[in-house]
Amino acid sequence: ANDEPKLSVLDQLLVPHEKKYIPIPDVEAAWSVIRLMQIRGAPLIAIVACLGLAVDLTTNPKTKAELTQICEASAVIEYITKKIEYLKTSRPTAVNLFNAMDELMRIMNGSDGNNIVKAILAHAEFMLQRDLSDNKAIGSFGADAILEKTNSNPARIVTICNTGSLATSGYGTALGVARALQERNKLQSIFCLETRPYNQGSRLTAFEIMEEKMPNGTLICDSACAFLMRSKGADACVVGADRCCKNGDTANKIGTFMLAVVAYEHNVPFYVASPFTTLDVNLENGDCIEIEERPAQEMIDTSRAPKDMRVWNPAFDVTPAKYITGIITEKGIIEKGEDGTFDVAAFVKKHS
Repeated sequence: ANDEPKLSVLDQLLVPHEKKYIPIPDVEAAWSVIRLMQIRGAPLIAIVACLGLAVDLTTNPKTKAELTQICEASAVIEYITKKIEYLKTSRPTAVNLFNAMDELMRIMNGSDGNNIVKAILAHAEFMLQRDLSDNKAIGSFGADAILEKTNSNPARIVTICNTGSLATSGYGTALGVARALQERNKLQSIFCLETRPYNQGSRLTAFEIMEEKMPNGTLICDSACAFLMRSKGADACVVGADRCCKNGDTANKIGTFMLAVVAYEHNVPFYVASPFTTLDVNLENGDCIEIEERPAQEMIDTSRAPKDMRVWNPAFDVTPAKYITGIITEKGIIEKGEDGTFDVAAFVKKHS
């Protein structure tokens, strides 16, 4: 039918030099683009998984044929659950994917047997729109917090990886904070770290900064962040998050921990921009987070190292809560109590 949903995603491995879209007709294609990092960013991973499942269920001839052979609602749920569990195996660290899949499970289990597929499609589309509005709220709360630190003077921002429109349904999380400052004419400059080894900062964030014409946008090597803060100064670091634990420890792109320590040493406020769905109060601290390790070849290829060199290539690190000033969500900012610690669980309980 002409009104059947279709999904295509931008191959982010080719940005900024090429714009190529990859069709996603089924969950296998969704799994592949997530695993290969052709799309990335915790919110976008969750969105592509949800939309990929919805497209698979409504347009994939093989899936539709198999569903017509199933009569019992419980059997339909079992069939779809296998696809959901498969999508969960794509990447392990970002909690958004798991929360989104669990959310679809609740929708599915609460639906009438004849409308399960329609319910999943409708909710996947709702999640896409919700992410956009959540990002704009994160931007607003973050801009407010930073301007309070600068006494409303234009802010000099430092960020790592890519947390903008390319990592979300639109607007962005940490880069959304910079965007909100720009909209208020309160962004003096923004420095982005290149983010080795896959260069999400130099390929993607630099691209977005230039597209948005952010003032004084500047790219630096990851290893230049300390000298940047010492010689040029900064008003705040704002980074994304793939998982925030109960105590505030936060997993994010490799290099974030380093940036946080440098910011702490230079008394620069360090904010984590985290959708509510990235808060994982089931994990006590960062030691509980499974850290994905990427293939050695990814680092060899981008660093021009000897092909047989031994490589350790973690995709993420964990920033201890000690170094984090505040966690910006769409429901407000999680701040430390009088004892200097975060109570993420209390925030989640209050706003759930």
